[in-house]
Amino acid sequence: MAPGARLLLLAALGLAACSQGGKPAAPAAAPAALPADEGPRIVMSDDLVHLEYRVFGRGEPAVILVHGWCENADYWHKQFDTLQSHYTVVALDLAGHGASGANRTDWSIASYAADVATITRQIPNARLVLVGHSLGADVALAAVPRIGARVIGVIAVDALRSVGMPPLSAGEIEAKVAPFRADFVGTTRAFVTEQLFEKGADPLLVQKVAYDMSLRSPKVAVPTLEKLLAFDLASVLPSVHVPVYAINSDLAPTDAGRIRKSLPAFTLDVLPHSGHFLMLEAPARFNPLLLKDIDALAARAAH
Repeated sequence: MAPGARLLLLAALGLAACSQGGKPAAPAAAPAALPADEGPRIVMSDDLVHLEYRVFGRGEPAVILVHGWCENADYWHKQFDTLQSHYTVVALDLAGHGASGANRTDWSIASYAADVATITRQIPNARLVLVGHSLGADVALAAVPRIGARVIGVIAVDALRSVGMPPLSAGEIEAKVAPFRADFVGTTRAFVTEQLFEKGADPLLVQKVAYDMSLRSPKVAVPTLEKLLAFDLASVLPSVHVPVYAINSDLAPTDAGRIRKSLPAFTLDVLPHSGHFLMLEAPARFNPLLLKDIDALAARAAH
């Protein structure tokens, strides 16, 4: 859950044959087969948590997919085929999520950013594009200075709406987190079903996402939420010297003008009639926008 979802949380809680010379033309060469997915890969984080990730496709840049709060790498599964036919794709599980380990006590954005940086060190590509959904967008931005010049851009997915807004006080944060601490399963399911999907969304998808997220460990999810709500993007953005794009739903408005005061190169696409999980809800409309942004970042980096 990134700043965009953060606004939704506040509302909820009070909150992709001719012939030559008469001879038959030689058959066209078959396109090179994509390398087979070799299955999960594991690397140890700086604090000795095993981090799991998978690599698909080939080519520059590598697209690093960073999931959101209480999600995992599979939340990007409707993008895998589209992206891997153009680029190298890396889908990761942050610590405490999916198949990655949870033997950690620091669930800060900085720790998650270190996870991303650790995984990118295993990727040989010269150029990287970080794509983050919700909380994953905050993590991606915080990871940029840790990774360095290989990053050519960040694409936020339904995120960044609170850039330029004042941070929450400690009391406000506690008021938002307390219901999740008291009844994580019930509060999470209600929040997802009532606040993160538009009316008329596929009820089976809504239920699947709500139940999936509610079954995450509260020992990870609650402190992560607390750290997320306390995270001040203003402390990170001065170190982000690459273009930042966003593909947001119209579930809540995005003030692009305010965001550009902090990120002058910010570019926004709004996907109408979609909710917070637009990459799952509307991949046929979302994937072309994602490819467009990656292509633009790659072209910009080449000049």
